[in-house]
Amino acid sequence: MSAPEADQKVALVTGGTRGIGASIADRLRADGYKVATLGRSGGDVQADVSDPASVQAAFDEVREKLGPVLILVNNAGVTADGLAIRMPDDDWTKVIDTNLTGAFNCTKRGLEDMLKARWGRIVNVSSVSAERANSGQANYAASKAGLLGFTRVVAKEMGKRNITANAVTPGFIATDMTADLPQKEIAAAIPAARVGQPEEVAAAVAFLVSDDAAYVNGATLAVDGGLGA
Repeated sequence: MSAPEADQKVALVTGGTRGIGASIADRLRADGYKVATLGRSGGDVQADVSDPASVQAAFDEVREKLGPVLILVNNAGVTADGLAIRMPDDDWTKVIDTNLTGAFNCTKRGLEDMLKARWGRIVNVSSVSAERANSGQANYAASKAGLLGFTRVVAKEMGKRNITANAVTPGFIATDMTADLPQKEIAAAIPAARVGQPEEVAAAVAFLVSDDAAYVNGATLAVDGGLGA
């Protein structure tokens, strides 16, 4: 079955109101897609991705306004750092529920539309922390590593349906969340000798949702300047 034209594809970007998510949404709009951003309290539709009912309502709203969701970028994520031995149970649960269960909730809803269209693209925004230990981020690393496993399973289950699932693992990216961190010191530890820009992650996502990536499935694309090498 031939792929729909770009202007017929609806892309939903979770966590799409700022930082990496906003850049991904901007790039996909520039590439001709119809884009909806999902945020907890902002964006085109609002939802708590950890709540299945909330996610269902958001997908229903996007379908009504723009059409079925054929491209899903699971970017919503939170952090609640702390040493594992002292990490409050709520901080563990909050990060896992948002970063991993949220992607599961959204993927289930997105696949409903993709299966009907016999075409779909899912990109999960993981992290270099999924594969490179970072003290104080047991919950975050577990959620992002789980996201890589989840990506591969969905890729295998949906490969015959013309639906791909891939992941990107951004390294240190300059966003408002990292603005207060020592950029020069961090850049010194990165082989590229600089921090990354949100637009560079967006470019990787744009490739993975494109027709050029039709045979790329279950892959993890690092966008980290070599940090995870």
